[in-house]
Formats: sequence, structure tokens, C-alpha cells
Amino acid sequence: MPGTTLSSTSIRVEEDQDTQSIKDKLDGWFVSESLAASRVLDRAAVIAGDYRMDGNGNMRFAVFVPASTGRRRVGRIVQRLNEIEVYKTMSMLGLMRARSLSVELNAVDTNLSALVADLADDQVSAEDNLNGLLKLSADLEGHSAAVAYRFSASKAYAAIVAQRIEVLRESQFEGRQSFREFMMRRFDPAMRTVQALDNRLQDLISRAIRTGDLLRTRVDVERQTQNQELLSSMNRRADVQLQLQRTVEGLSVVAISYYATGLSLYVLTPLSGMMGMSKSVLTAAVVPLVVGSVYLALRRIRKHIQQ
Repeated sequence: MPGTTLSSTSIRVEEDQDTQSIKDKLDGWFVSESLAASRVLDRAAVIAGDYRMDGNGNMRFAVFVPASTGRRRVGRIVQRLNEIEVYKTMSMLGLMRARSLSVELNAVDTNLSALVADLADDQVSAEDNLNGLLKLSADLEGHSAAVAYRFSASKAYAAIVAQRIEVLRESQFEGRQSFREFMMRRFDPAMRTVQALDNRLQDLISRAIRTGDLLRTRVDVERQTQNQELLSSMNRRADVQLQLQRTVEGLSVVAISYYATGLSLYVLTPLSGMMGMSKSVLTAAVVPLVVGSVYLALRRIRKHIQQ
């Protein structure tokens, strides 16, 4: 048949209810180290398999039933064995993906730890840390998107395998391990590995989020420091501008007083001749009055503007 083979099983069904005969056949057909055998469906049949492929690439199982077992019950047993094998194989696809992901997560974990260490290093800029964090976050999200479906499917298939074994209602056969015990020893660790990798991936994503929060806090602190420095610089500039303004005001008083005094002398010089007062004496008398008047006028204007 075209396509890729996912699972292939070879199941031998025999009418045999003699315990010793069944034991002899199991010893001759299967590898004893991995053989699983049990009575199922209230001792209606004995099932066995060693989960080893034969020369044709088939997983081999045997079903021993007494002559009284109906064909429908035998069919359900064969169907359950096929379902267990198919769903077990489907769930193991997640293990292969988990093994390849483990190497990639090791590199991401190392880079993320280095990035967290750089947060405490003042020599490394927040922009460099941010670029590194964005790249790591993108890698993690890419890994999560790539394996989310496969890991979820593995969990679902593993649950189906456990349910199919449960409905067989196994009981022990001559001290052999049951299918449940075999799955607990060989299959469950693989599924725990898948779960552990999924948990690790989610943990790295959470760490990246927390690192982003720390980086955001550092950026906010640096920004507040810059704002504080800017405000201090603006305060210094305001003080300088105030001093310059006062200096300009003083010069303005002098300049305005100079021109006002000249205009006043043009008006008062004729009167000084009538009063017998020299121009220098008149000037000395006018200057204080003009300067005082200009100073008071400018001060009043400044108070009006400040209000």
C-alpha cells in the first residue's frame, strides 16, 4: 500500500484454554524479557505480546480463547489490541519531537540566563537586552507553535491507550507482567518526558515574560533618571535666564533713565536759566528722580505680568 506505515500488527488467535500449553507457546513465540500476558474480560481470553517487531516489521500478539468464547468478544479483543498499538505509536511521535526540542531548549535556556545576568550589568544597554529578549521570545513562541499540537495529541492518545487497557479488565496470568504493568514501565516514562518538555517550554516562556517585566522596569528607571536630569537642566537654565533677565532689567533701567534724563533736560534747561541754576546742578537734581521713576515703573510692570 502507498504511503508511510504507522503501525503494523500480526495477531494469532487460537482456541486453547490449557494453561501449560499456553505457557509453552508463549515461551516459543515471544521474547521473555519484554513479554506481557494477562487474562482479560473476566478470564474470557488470554492475550500476550512482547512489543518487538518480527522480520516483516510487525508487532506480534497472541490471543488464546476457549471454544465457548463468542466471535464478537474475540473481535473486540483483537480490536482493542490494534487500538492500543496504533494509539501508542501515535503518542510516541511526541517523544521524537520532544527529544529534538530538548537540544533547542538547552540553547534558549543558556541565552535567557545570560540575558537575565546582563540586566544587572550597567555596561550593557537596555536596547541590546531588549533586542536579545525579542529574539528569544520569538524563538520560544515558534517552538511552542511547532509542538503544541503534537504534545496535545500525545496526551490525548496516551489517555486513549490507558482507557483501552482499562476496558480489557486484566487479571494476572502465571506471574507474567500485564499490559498495564508493561505500559507503566515502558510507555508512561516516555509520556512523562513529553509532559516534562512541554512544562519546560511553558516555564521558559514564563521566564521570558518575567525578564521582559524586569527589562521594562529598568527602562522605566533609566527614563525617570533621564527625566530627572532634564528637569534639573531646565531648572538650571531657568535660573540662568532669571539672572539674565534681572541683569537686562538693570541695564534697561539705566538705558531708559539715560534717555529720559536727556528729554527732561531739554524741557527743564530754559527754566534753569530763569531760576539761576546751572545745567550740571539741574542734571544732578533730575537724574535721581528719573531713575527712581523708571525703576518703580518697571517693577510695577513685572508684578502685573507675574500675576
